[in-house]
Amino acid sequence: MTTTVKDATFDVLRRTGMTTIFCNPGSTEVALLTDLPGDLDFVLALHEGSVVGMATGWALARRTAALTVLHTTAGLGNAVGALATARVNRVPLVVIVGQQDRRHVALEPFLTGRLEGLAGGYPVWTDHPVRPQDLPGAIARARHEAETFRGPAVVVAHMDDWSAPWTGEPVAAPARLLRPATAVPDADLAPLVDLLAAARTPAIVAGAGVTGGMTTASGTGRDAAERACAGWDAVAALAERLDCPVFQEPFGALAGFPQDHPRYAGVLPSDRTRLRGVLAGHDVVLAVGAPVFRQYPYAPGPLVPEGTAVALVTDDPAEAHRSPADLAYLAPPAAVCTRLTALLPPRHGPAPTGEASARSEEVRALGGQASALGGEVPALGGEVPARGGEAVGVGGAGATAVEAGAGVRGDVPAGPLRAADVLRELARRLPADAVLVEETPSARPDLHRLVPARNPLGFVSAAMGGLGFGVPAAVGLRMALPGRPVVAVVGDGSALYGVQALWSAAHYQVGALFVVLSNGRYAIMDRLAERQGGKAPWPAFPEVDMGAMARSLGCPAVRVEHHADLVDVLDEVLPTLASRDEPLLLDIAVAVDLDFQP
Repeated sequence: MTTTVKDATFDVLRRTGMTTIFCNPGSTEVALLTDLPGDLDFVLALHEGSVVGMATGWALARRTAALTVLHTTAGLGNAVGALATARVNRVPLVVIVGQQDRRHVALEPFLTGRLEGLAGGYPVWTDHPVRPQDLPGAIARARHEAETFRGPAVVVAHMDDWSAPWTGEPVAAPARLLRPATAVPDADLAPLVDLLAAARTPAIVAGAGVTGGMTTASGTGRDAAERACAGWDAVAALAERLDCPVFQEPFGALAGFPQDHPRYAGVLPSDRTRLRGVLAGHDVVLAVGAPVFRQYPYAPGPLVPEGTAVALVTDDPAEAHRSPADLAYLAPPAAVCTRLTALLPPRHGPAPTGEASARSEEVRALGGQASALGGEVPALGGEVPARGGEAVGVGGAGATAVEAGAGVRGDVPAGPLRAADVLRELARRLPADAVLVEETPSARPDLHRLVPARNPLGFVSAAMGGLGFGVPAAVGLRMALPGRPVVAVVGDGSALYGVQALWSAAHYQVGALFVVLSNGRYAIMDRLAERQGGKAPWPAFPEVDMGAMARSLGCPAVRVEHHADLVDVLDEVLPTLASRDEPLLLDIAVAVDLDFQP
């Protein structure tokens, strides 16, 4: 029987499917969490950054909002960086933040939180209910706000609210909210059709927005998985119709295009000078599900060469409003690309050259990989349709990026291991359906070059750029997709920001693999200091022992220093990834890559 606000809130959580609670609790949350019903699952993380990071991974995999509970000022403050990542990655989260008892909060007792504005502009919606009885409706609405605007929605709850009486107040949120992906009328698409049809050398830039949005209250994870596959299929079909290269947006949260497709041309540079060089010769550039264009270091000059027209298709209003495009559509990318393919005449351009050709040759040189379009590769979780149309179960693909190379040492690199050596051997054994989380800034170019994403979760990263995402996100992804291989490739500097999540992985038997590239320093910062022309004041940290740290948190770890040992451990572990119920951290000593350029 529903008699309290707490009871009514649990009813809302059941109805909305938010039955897994990611949390690091404090005293202001005890009244909510004590005596949880058996149909609600509690997941403990040892730091709020890990709480939000794990929830972000869970939401990415399930394609629906995840629920987190944070402890007043300290909890929300510790989580702000992770909330920023969720916002930029466009991941829906419902965030309940505890607050002191209403009856004396005016006196600012111990643990009173000055919460307004603490998370800055990163929440998509924030509510502080006027009455305890408004709390269940605020949480229900928060889910809709988070999924509509794709980011964290925050609700502040006083610790005494949960025991307040519930008398059947109306819940101020719809029980179901449908977000149909409406098609754009052909008449509205006419300017873009004319632009592309007249193009001599078009190009496409694909981003994370290609994979589509979240589920609705009536939808399922499978529905969202189908949309993710449909997005890839739609862009691939358009690229084939235009006979043009497809670039990946830089610093994207997800791969917007199958990276073993013949039209894939690599990742766009993130500075204007190199960007203009790559886009030179393309008279029309169509950005799909990506901003125009994500940059990192400032460089003067225009984004594209003179005479190049830029068009944009995105379902992100902020992305559309700030992009310097000649023509922009605020519309579902997959639907627009599908219709463009039908409306445009076939175009026969030149064969892939430059980076696109080199990229294809490099993938082929590594060995025979499963076709991204015809291979049986699950898109997200559960039994989902492969992009070739056939339904396959989790783990059913089994094909590796370089199947022929598995278990074969070949030429053993001389000297210490480099990040590229590790990534090359990983690619030779990585299943096609693997989820790969990246947080290794100085090795990211090698990862993009050597480990192509062959499913919509084949590359997952923090688009915000703040560290601490990789380890907890991998834990959350594997918890949500227990039958999928999940690998996190992180630098040791990055791993230190989210290392607490290894305890959660061990405690909840999360069989993810954490590949830590340990060079004992912030290598990317060192290179940036050199570019600045000065000496960095920060020291290296060779004393840090990632394996010992992992073991202290209950996570098994193996130290790897030689190529033969790397091959042996990957041959042993990679075939078990889909069925593992124990995490493993590989602490791999790698040399500093002195020729890396940020």
